[in-house]
Amino acid sequence: MHWLINRLGRAILTIVGTVSLSFVMIRLIPGGPLDYLRGQIRNQNPGMSSDAIDALVEAQAAINPDQSIVEQYVSYMSSVFQGDLGTSTWYGDPVNQILIEALPWTLFVMALSLLFTFAIGIGLGAVMAYKEGSRFDYTFSSVSIFFNSIPYYVLGVLFLFVLSYQMDLFPTGGRSSDAVPVGFSVAFLLDALYHAALPVLSFVLTRFGFQALAMRGNSINVLGENYLRAAKIRGLPGRRIAFQYVGRNAVLPLYTTLMISIGTMFGGAVILEEIFAYPGIGYYMFQAIDARDYPLMMGAFIIITTAIVAAILFADLTYGLIDPRASGGETRETY
Repeated sequence: MHWLINRLGRAILTIVGTVSLSFVMIRLIPGGPLDYLRGQIRNQNPGMSSDAIDALVEAQAAINPDQSIVEQYVSYMSSVFQGDLGTSTWYGDPVNQILIEALPWTLFVMALSLLFTFAIGIGLGAVMAYKEGSRFDYTFSSVSIFFNSIPYYVLGVLFLFVLSYQMDLFPTGGRSSDAVPVGFSVAFLLDALYHAALPVLSFVLTRFGFQALAMRGNSINVLGENYLRAAKIRGLPGRRIAFQYVGRNAVLPLYTTLMISIGTMFGGAVILEEIFAYPGIGYYMFQAIDARDYPLMMGAFIIITTAIVAAILFADLTYGLIDPRASGGETRETY
C-alpha cells in the first residue's frame, strides 16, 4: 500500500509540477492574448479609445492585466482543481466544452493507430524471429528500419499532397462529412474511418517498425533460453511452445512501451491533426498557440500531460499482474 501511495503521489506531483512550469513558460511568450485581442479590436474599430479597448479586452479575455503572474497562477490553479479550465479567449466558449468535444476524436485516431501498430509490429516481429537469417528477415528488417526513420509528419504531408490533393482519394480535412448525420450508425462509422484513415496510416507506417524490431529481438532471446530447450525435449507441441512460451515472454517487455506510446501519440497529435485539419485535442492546442489563447492552450496541455503520466502509472501498477515475476514484494522499492 505504501508503494502504491508513493506512485500516486509522484504522479500527482509530476502533473502539478509540469503544469506549473508550463503556466509560467507560456506567459513568457512575447505577445500574449491581451495584445492579440487588443490588435484585433483596434483593427475592427479604428476610432475606439484606448481605455474602451482595454475594457473590452478584459471583458472578452476574462483576464485581469493588473494581476501579477503569481496571482494569476493561484487563481488559475484554484479553478483547475475545481474542474474549471476557463474560457477560450479566441473561440469564446468554455475550454471544458471545446476539449470534451474534441477528446473522443483524438482517442479514436490514437486507439486505431495503437491497435494496428502493435498488431502489425508484434506479428511481423515474431515471423522475422522465426525466420531469422532468411531473405524474409533481411527484407522486412530493412523495411522496418526505413519506415521507422521517417518522421510521421513528413509522411502525413506526403499523403495529404498525393492522396488528397493530387488523386482526390481522401478528404483534405475534417472529422466527418456534413452529409452523414452524426450517430451510432454504420454509415457514420465508415465515414469517420474514412476521414481518420490518413492520420492513422501516417502513425502506423512510421511506428510499426520499432515494435517489429523489438519483438524480433525479444523473440530471438527467448528462443535461446534453457527452459525452451527443456520444453522441446519434453515433446510439447510446437504451437504451445510458440504461443505460451515464446510469444508471451517476448511480448511482455513491449507492454510498457505500449503504455508510453499512448502519451507520445497524444503529443504527436498536435502536429498531425493540424496537418490534416482534424479537430481533436492536438488541433485545438495548435490553434491556441497561434492565437496566444492561454486558457485553451493550458487546458489541452493538461490533458496531454495527464494522459502521459496516467499511461506510465498504469503500466507501472499493472505490469506485475501481467508478469508474475515482477510482482514479488522484494522487487519493489521500500521507503
